[in-house]
Amino acid sequence: MQDSPDLNVSASVPDWSREAVRGFWDPGQKLLRSIRRYQAAHARGGVLGKLTCKRWALSHLFWSTITQCEIHLNTQIEGGLRLTHPTGIVIHPDAKIGPNCMIFQQVTLAGAVVLGGHVDIGAGAKLLGPLSVGHDARIGANAVVTGDVAAGQTVVGIPARPI
Repeated sequence: MQDSPDLNVSASVPDWSREAVRGFWDPGQKLLRSIRRYQAAHARGGVLGKLTCKRWALSHLFWSTITQCEIHLNTQIEGGLRLTHPTGIVIHPDAKIGPNCMIFQQVTLAGAVVLGGHVDIGAGAKLLGPLSVGHDARIGANAVVTGDVAAGQTVVGIPARPI
């Protein structure tokens, strides 16, 4: 984790290049692609939309199994999400993820957790909602967050406290 927020990453404008599949084995990006394409097909509706939903649901099942992630197909995720090491991530269906967030391995968003833009969550962190995390906030590795986190704040520890 950095000491200061990365000023090159926007907290409000999604950077879709962060989700681009760049190689044969990009499990995090492929998992996100299956979620996004499922949601687009579901919104389109109709017979073709239903068939396409089934295809992307199977892709989601495959990549969820490979990464051991539990991210519901209808989770609200804005653009630019990075799943740097997508292993063991659990995101509740009621969670909302803002643009350009980064989530490391073994992170749990339990309940109605709302992440602002450009939130970085360290490995093993647990966010136990309902709670909200402001723009440009950082959650330290293995932190257990049970309350709201202000914009630009860094929290660490069990229970998580600002530093």
